Amino acid sequence: MKAYRITGEFRMGSKQQPFTLETLAESENDATEWAYSVLGSRHRTNRRQITIDSIEQEDLKDIEDDRVRHELEEED
Repeated sequence: MKAYRITGEFRMGSKQQPFTLETLAESENDATEWAYSVLGSRHRTNRRQITIDSIEQEDLKDIEDDRVRHELEEED
């Protein structure tokens, strides 16, 4: 699995809220689907209200999320 950082923004009330998420996924498409799922369940936001600006594959040293870093270290 690879680590991905997803950045973008979603509609929260009348404002756009920026977000950055990190996850492990097999592909960029899987990471995108995961981001839609997480934002939808946490904030009751539908896909049309979410704008993904970038999806970048990250190295272990660049990961900020401790959960993702730990899972990636366990794979090695």
